[in-house]
Amino acid sequence: MDKIVVEGGHRLQGEVRISGAKNAALPMLVASLLADGWSSFQNVPDLKDIESIKLLLENLGAKVESDSHQVRIDGGGLSNHEASYDLVRKMRASILVLGPLVARLKRARVSLPGGCAIGERPINLHLKGLQQLGAEIQIDHGYVEARAERLRGADICLDMPTVTGTENLMMAAVLAEGVTVLRNVAREPEVVALADTLNRMGASIQGAGASAMTICGVKSLHPVSVSVIPDRIEAGTFMVAAALTQGDVTVCGCEPEHMQAFLHKLRQTNARVQENSSSIRVVGPETIASVDVKTLPFPGFPTDMQAQFMVLMSIASGLSIISETVFENRFIHVGELRRMGADIQISGNSALIKGASMLSGAPVMATDLRASASLILAGLVAQGVTEVNRVYHLDRGYEKIEEKFAALGAVIRRVPV
Repeated sequence: MDKIVVEGGHRLQGEVRISGAKNAALPMLVASLLADGWSSFQNVPDLKDIESIKLLLENLGAKVESDSHQVRIDGGGLSNHEASYDLVRKMRASILVLGPLVARLKRARVSLPGGCAIGERPINLHLKGLQQLGAEIQIDHGYVEARAERLRGADICLDMPTVTGTENLMMAAVLAEGVTVLRNVAREPEVVALADTLNRMGASIQGAGASAMTICGVKSLHPVSVSVIPDRIEAGTFMVAAALTQGDVTVCGCEPEHMQAFLHKLRQTNARVQENSSSIRVVGPETIASVDVKTLPFPGFPTDMQAQFMVLMSIASGLSIISETVFENRFIHVGELRRMGADIQISGNSALIKGASMLSGAPVMATDLRASASLILAGLVAQGVTEVNRVYHLDRGYEKIEEKFAALGAVIRRVPV
C-alpha cells in the first residue's frame, strides 16, 4: 500500500493532458457484451476500476485484449450469466452487466454491490425498471437473479435520476421488443457517451442528454470502434489546483461544455478562466473569493467536485456554504481537512467554511476517491509536508496523478509503505 507525500507552497505552471473518463469507459466496455465480434475502445484510462471490469468481462466469457490506452473486447463468447461477489465487491459499477446479461442470455445472477463510503446507492430503480421490461427479479443470498424470455419495451419513469440505473436500462432496452421510453433519466455526459456508443453499434436511441429518451429495440448490435470522452472530474481537479496555488495551468484534452456549472463557480472565486475548443487555461487569483455551492445532478455542480472545491474555499476570503444533495455521507473528508487547519462546521447536508490564512501539512487518511484528491490539493497549498495514506482509492479514478502534478512543478512523490 502506497502513500503520497506532498510538500506545499509551490506554484503550478504548465500544461496537463486529461485522461479518458472512468465513468464513461466502464459502461462503454460493458456494452461490448451486447455484440459478437471485436469492439475497440481508445483513450481508456489505466486505472484499477478498468482492470476490475476487464476481469469481470473475461469471467463472463468475453475475450479482452489491452494495449496502452486501447482495449479490445469480443462479446461473442458471452456464456456465463453469473457475476460473483468476489468480482463485484471491488467496484459498484459491476452492476452494469445486469442489463446486458438479461438482454443476451435471458438470465443473470449478479452479486449485490457492497456498501459505499460516501453513502447508500441502492439499485432498486434498476430492478424496478427491468421488471417493467418484463424481467422476473428475485433477491437470493445476496444475489440479484433476473430472468426474461423476451424483454419488451415499456414506459418507465425513474423516481430519481440515476446514472448507472439509466445506463443499465438503456443496455437492456436496446435489444427489447418494441419501444421503451425512459423518463427522469440521468443527463450526464457519460450517459450520452454510452448512448452514442450504442447507436454506433446499431441501436436506436433518441433524446440522450435530455430528461427523457426513446429507445426502439433492435434484433442485434454489431461491434464498434470508439474513443472515451475526457474525464471532466480530473480536469476540474487540476483547475482547482491552479486556483489554489496562484498557478497558471492549461488543461488540455478536455470538453468545456461538460463543465459549465463548475466553471461558473470557479470564475466567481476570481480565478481567470479561458476556454478553448478542447482546453481550458486557469490562472489563480491573489485573493480567492468565497462562493456558495450546491451539488446537483448534471447539468448542475457535480458532487464529484465537491471535496476539491471545499479545499479551495478553506483558504478563501470570508465564509462559504457547500450543500451536498446527492450523497448523504460525502463530508467524511472534512475531519482530515480540519487536521490540516481548515475551519469547517457541518450542519445536516451543509458545510459552513471559514477561510483560513493557511493550511498546515499533516498525516491524513483518504476515505474515498474524491476525498483522496482533495487531500492532495490541500497538501499542495499547505505549509510543510502532507502525507496522504490509503491512496489505493486514488488509483481507482486518477491516472498517474502524482506524475502529472510533478510535471506542473509540484513537489510530490509516491512512497511504498
